[in-house]
Amino acid sequence: MLEKLKKVEERYETVNAMLYSPGVAADREQYTALLKELKQLAPVVEKYRSLLGAQKEYKEAEELLAGKDLDKDFRDMVLEELELTKQRIETITAELKVLLLPRDPNDDKNVIVEIRSGAGGEEASLFAGVLFRMYCMYAERMKWKTEVLNASETELGGMKEISFMVQGDGAYSRFKFESGVHRVQRVPETESQGRIHTSTVTVAVLPEADEVDIDIKPTDLQIDTYRSSGAGGQHVNTTDSAIRITHLPTGTVVECQDERSQYKNKDKAMKILRSRILEAERLKQSEAIAGERKSQVGTGDRSERIRTYNYPQGRVSDHRIGLTIYRLEAVLNGDLDEIIDALITADTAEKLNNDQA
Repeated sequence: MLEKLKKVEERYETVNAMLYSPGVAADREQYTALLKELKQLAPVVEKYRSLLGAQKEYKEAEELLAGKDLDKDFRDMVLEELELTKQRIETITAELKVLLLPRDPNDDKNVIVEIRSGAGGEEASLFAGVLFRMYCMYAERMKWKTEVLNASETELGGMKEISFMVQGDGAYSRFKFESGVHRVQRVPETESQGRIHTSTVTVAVLPEADEVDIDIKPTDLQIDTYRSSGAGGQHVNTTDSAIRITHLPTGTVVECQDERSQYKNKDKAMKILRSRILEAERLKQSEAIAGERKSQVGTGDRSERIRTYNYPQGRVSDHRIGLTIYRLEAVLNGDLDEIIDALITADTAEKLNNDQA
């Protein structure tokens, strides 16, 4: 590990020097890429230098103890310092192992989140709207920007489906744990006998695809225009502004009718299409290598779920890590950090175990 850390430090110094080169400073794209790399290397280098400092202190303490003329009080003090330094070295080493784990290359990307109502009819659609609000409030807490890409509302104000983008540093690293089936247990407003209903909503989280990530040929696309439909808006059903794009090789279909402008709808639809194709490729590669993930959201059946929101008990349970918290209202108001932090911790522990296996 120390040899690897030394190479990381050398790369850090190289990148740092390159940033002050006139040629690099003039090339905005290269400068930005190097700045990003430096930012990723900095925590590792800082921790590595802390480790070297602690190891030096430990060696100096050992040398002191080797002396024959130490009085008892001073020897006890050095022994105590030696034990504390040893513990610090162990802590820093453990932290470095985490920092050296391979990073998800998508972690810094913006994300496209797709929410769809599953089992449960109108109640599922209403809860899809609740999840959309929850994610928007979480993004606001993180000072990230949200933009609706496509939405299909129900007459009662629910969401059959909605796609939106979250733009911000590290958005994917936090949102990626939301992929899957979300189950809600509550008494619907239309339920006269007070019975609890169970409904599901599926959530897919896709890293935004860059132009260089996926090459889509214009000849592989079938683009259809049609008139918008849905609730509200004077422009609805007046112009052929809605867009449907079919990627012929994969059969992927994307629709967007959120904007008045056909051009804007096409641009948003292409963003979703690129991200869906990229995610499909990523899943295919993951399955081929490790067979680890079959899909993000399953079928939407009530028995499949990653998380349950139970209104009568005021609790949220994440079934992947066995976490239950009794702060339903706070979670639905966008306070997701406790859950996401626990998921990241569990994910890191699993990666460390696999790395040591």
